[in-house]
Amino acid sequence: MVATQSPAPKAGAGSPQSGMALMIAAVLLVPISDAMSKSLTGILNPFEIAFWRFGFQMAMLGLFIVVTRRRLARGPWGLMLVGGATMAVVLSSLIGAFVTMPIATAIAIFFVEPLILTVLSGLLLGEKTGWRRYVAVAVGLVGAVVVIRPSWDIFGWASILPLIAATGFASNAIVMRKLGQHMDAISMQFWFSLIAMALIGVGFALLGQFQLVSLSGGIDSSGPWGLLVFMGMFSGLTFFLFAEAFRRTPASTLAPFQYIEIIGATIVGYIVFGDFPDLWTWVGTAIILASGLYVFHRERRAARSA
Repeated sequence: MVATQSPAPKAGAGSPQSGMALMIAAVLLVPISDAMSKSLTGILNPFEIAFWRFGFQMAMLGLFIVVTRRRLARGPWGLMLVGGATMAVVLSSLIGAFVTMPIATAIAIFFVEPLILTVLSGLLLGEKTGWRRYVAVAVGLVGAVVVIRPSWDIFGWASILPLIAATGFASNAIVMRKLGQHMDAISMQFWFSLIAMALIGVGFALLGQFQLVSLSGGIDSSGPWGLLVFMGMFSGLTFFLFAEAFRRTPASTLAPFQYIEIIGATIVGYIVFGDFPDLWTWVGTAIILASGLYVFHRERRAARSA
């Protein structure tokens, strides 16, 4: 998962080609974190997995900020709270989908996110969006239905969770566009991770649902702590690669590379869990990819014209 907007690359920040290489590395690493999350769903609640993933991810980003002596920037609290809340929805929904769905199927549905972002950008940011892009969005949503419909018979309501995650991530991207005027990507992800962890933690603590930590039993030392720590550190590394890629290369150039994640998700899902997408998943994925790439093409043409 990655933002679809970033500041323009700074002078001397590295070649655009190196940014592309970092983006490819990042999107191929994301499914590994997802596989670790899916493997934990057999013993932990998806919300608790999201809580620890955000926590250790925040620790990794915080350590990076300290070691590199970066300034931890801060934006308007209202926007940061919305950003953290939407990230909590995204990760919780995706991990919830992983409980029953193959990773590749969930990610295929999730990739309607750029299309939803196109609509939200027009409605909330006033960005000009021509009728061709709206048609592409409609076609992409048809592709999502093609993926969801056979999955509905097998997975039920879980088929909708990646769509919820996509809507949450598109909303988060809108927030990041606004916060980009006040703070850098690493600071943003640190605060989002902290806020998301706090929101999930408060809700879970009130419900008394934590399995690994409780007031009466303390810390469960037999829990999968090693995997949780590694997963959080892995996620922090991935976010760093995304941020560095966008620092070096324009977002419009990098956006199509996000779709390589579907390939990585398919490979990891097959190797680790023996899952392989069926024919209709591939058909729907192809429709979503074609629609998304057309939207990116129109955006780049509009940018060149401007």
